[in-house]
Amino acid sequence: MDAIREVESYLARERDALLEELKELLSIPSVSALSEHRGDVRRAAEWIAERLKSAGFEHVQLMETGGHPLVYADWLHAEGQPTVLVYGHYDVQPVDPVELWESPPFTPTVRDNQLYARGASDDKGPTFLHIAVLSAILKVHGRLPVNVKFCIEGEEEVGSAHLHSFLERTRDRFQADLVLISDTTLVGPNQPAVVYGLRGLAAAQIDVRTAASDLHSGLYGGAVPNAARAVAELVATFHRPDGSVAVEGFYDRVRPLTAAEREEFAKLGHDEEELKRSLQLADVWGEPGYTALERMCARPTLELNGIWGGFQGEGTKTVIPCEAHAKITCRLVPDQDPQEILDLVERHVQAHAPKGARVTFVRQDGGKPYVAPYDHPALQLAASAYEHAYGQKAVFTRMGGSIPVVETFSTLLHIPIVMMGFSLNDENFHAPNEHFSLDNFDKGLRTLTYYYHQLPAVMRGQ
Repeated sequence: MDAIREVESYLARERDALLEELKELLSIPSVSALSEHRGDVRRAAEWIAERLKSAGFEHVQLMETGGHPLVYADWLHAEGQPTVLVYGHYDVQPVDPVELWESPPFTPTVRDNQLYARGASDDKGPTFLHIAVLSAILKVHGRLPVNVKFCIEGEEEVGSAHLHSFLERTRDRFQADLVLISDTTLVGPNQPAVVYGLRGLAAAQIDVRTAASDLHSGLYGGAVPNAARAVAELVATFHRPDGSVAVEGFYDRVRPLTAAEREEFAKLGHDEEELKRSLQLADVWGEPGYTALERMCARPTLELNGIWGGFQGEGTKTVIPCEAHAKITCRLVPDQDPQEILDLVERHVQAHAPKGARVTFVRQDGGKPYVAPYDHPALQLAASAYEHAYGQKAVFTRMGGSIPVVETFSTLLHIPIVMMGFSLNDENFHAPNEHFSLDNFDKGLRTLTYYYHQLPAVMRGQ
């Protein structure tokens, strides 16, 4: 414990300097989805590479993936000790609508002990915690208790489009004893959580076309099909009145929740009335037979993410739109396959195409679900590390979101994946005014310091 205390003391002394470093990284607008920010994305990768090099990590390089670069670095001098592959991402979401930000999204600002900036919580802040802790251990002790490899990518926010094929080609470089990821959330401000499962993702766009052009509603109304009405009619067929998904075969491969898992969800004490109050909902909605928490974390969904067509401007324009569109995503659970689900949805869309509508189904992002054995010593140590910093026993839970690379690591490397996040669900990632709690910044440093120091003993005893 003396080694841990020494590093924690160093981090406490350097805390303000570390926060300024994080602000530097957050000031780089590394929006991977927008081509005008391609140079900024690379600049963020170069910033991380330089930071790792200056801390004493070796073989630091930007690895070209076919898209945005991946930052690799390692330190492999802990003979006989486990190797940890640290994964994170430095790319961020677009900032629109920018007018809703209370401070500029790439001018990091502290208010009420919260650090506001795009990427503060997802995922530059949590990823930086690993860099800071491992750099501190090297500074204080001159060596690390474990071997470390970094895999910090720049395309997570666009589905890690090139990462799977890249890792297939280079898997030997990334082989390790476990993967450590901080891109998940805590259950509450002082309730840490080890995430052992993630939902997968299948996304698509539906394009509906009727006539050759928009038509005058006075001249043609009542005689020609309306694309906006057609797309609304089509998406309304996706769910039954009770909230369950109506696509034939959608639930066929779903692995049921075990009684033990449902007991763990019940222990979290999720308050549906508070959920309704906090989100200003008249009621919750979804698949019957499950709590809202179970539906959000461990059951599959089909969501309508956007729908548009026809006149959108101020006032009135009397047209019958000739085209309309919808975007959907499905969150998937074991053992659902994204491509198979998209096959089922496409078949449903074509079978329910309204009269007079030509429907095109365009496949987009996908990622498989993942569930880990949460009795593995590396996952159990995560709970102990959280308790060390938070003074609160961690819970084990699934998260409703998706991290596409998790299933990729599991399939290619066949090693456990430990997900230790420090963000909170209400920190507005993907929305205006994204922020990261500085309480969790401080506790995250202590949590990871404990974890890296204790991991060798835990892995030896497995």
